[in-house]
Amino acid sequence: MKKLLFIILLAGVNSVVYAQRFEGGLIGGFNASQVDGDTYRGFYKPGILAGAYVRTDLAPAIFSGMEIKYSQKGSRSKYDPKNPDMHKYIMRLGYVEVPVFLGFRASNRSSVVGGISTGYLVQAQERDENGPFPKQDQHPFNNIDVQPFLGFQFDMLDKVRLDLRIAYSVLPIRGQPGQNATTYYWLNNQFNDVISLAIYYSLNSGRY
Repeated sequence: MKKLLFIILLAGVNSVVYAQRFEGGLIGGFNASQVDGDTYRGFYKPGILAGAYVRTDLAPAIFSGMEIKYSQKGSRSKYDPKNPDMHKYIMRLGYVEVPVFLGFRASNRSSVVGGISTGYLVQAQERDENGPFPKQDQHPFNNIDVQPFLGFQFDMLDKVRLDLRIAYSVLPIRGQPGQNATTYYWLNNQFNDVISLAIYYSLNSGRY
């Protein structure tokens, strides 16, 4: 499934980059994430992100674009070397996302971007020191995640751009547990909270 999605993305981007007003390329990077609403704090859950993008100028200093990418998010307990026997918890979530954005060039090399990303959940797993949660302890997540985001981009080379952004869910990824639930790790509505760092590689022969 992931390989097929990547092939479709690559074919689509290759067709777009031939248009004179568009720039298209590939995305690769990492997420540092946490989930608000659980009992853990800190961006201790790493994850990968990969996909493709297109963008175009609307004015000399303003541009817009969209992306499609696979993004790993979630939560985990912090490892304490002084207490190696402490309780372990990991939440792994995988989304196919379609962000749309508007950007403003602050200088020849730097830009500010903001937009909204809609994601569809394709993978979800929770585990502790005993392995994945058994079926009777599993609680479903919402399929859709909507995250406004704000970021900064810096053109490192002619075809390489660095992108740093923060994003936060506006809809719960999972609601409050039922009254009879005994989920120590989950107390309230849960929301993805993500910091991402990615490299954008342009497939155009030169920037548009």
